[in-house]
Amino acid sequence: MNKLFKAGLNLAALSLFLFVHGTAHASSPAELPATSVYNLEVTLEDQAGTKIGLDDYRGHPVIVTMFYASCPHVCPMLVSTIKLTESKLSDDNRSDLRVLTISIDPERDTPAMLSETFARHTVDKNRWTMARPDAGDVRAIAGVFGIKYKQLPDGEFNHSTRIILLDRDGVQVAKTEQLGRPDEKFLQAINAVLSQPGGTP
Repeated sequence: MNKLFKAGLNLAALSLFLFVHGTAHASSPAELPATSVYNLEVTLEDQAGTKIGLDDYRGHPVIVTMFYASCPHVCPMLVSTIKLTESKLSDDNRSDLRVLTISIDPERDTPAMLSETFARHTVDKNRWTMARPDAGDVRAIAGVFGIKYKQLPDGEFNHSTRIILLDRDGVQVAKTEQLGRPDEKFLQAINAVLSQPGGTP
């Protein structure tokens, strides 16, 4: 009887160990795919002056582009095109989508400048972020997204108009350079990623 009692205690202890350790293992974040842009460890400063990382958006599909706030023509069109694109989504899908615009001109794009640009474009403050990286990280970020840029003698920039879609783990799954109207294939890709499980509140 004493042996049976001890065996029961050992079995209970083993069950408790497996439950605790199994639960802890299940709740730990999954390893990032090798192709995830979130493997790039950079710090951004958003329009409110808050420090964020690229991987802050993990769990949501994200539209990403690079811009600069004083751009007179192309960058406002980039923002407008993204707004037009997301207007084609259902309310539920749109609420799960995030938009990140990253400055190629961090010296001039202070949080105050980004905040003014944010307000001028009347974008959704719950889902959109305008941010600047450290000056030394701009080229690395542009390289990851395949965006080319060059500063001109007058201080303006020539740059790609690429808009990129990231899945929930930060893997690039679609891109477009079509401006002025939604790219239907890009929109289909957004809906496909949004239909995949794994969203965060």
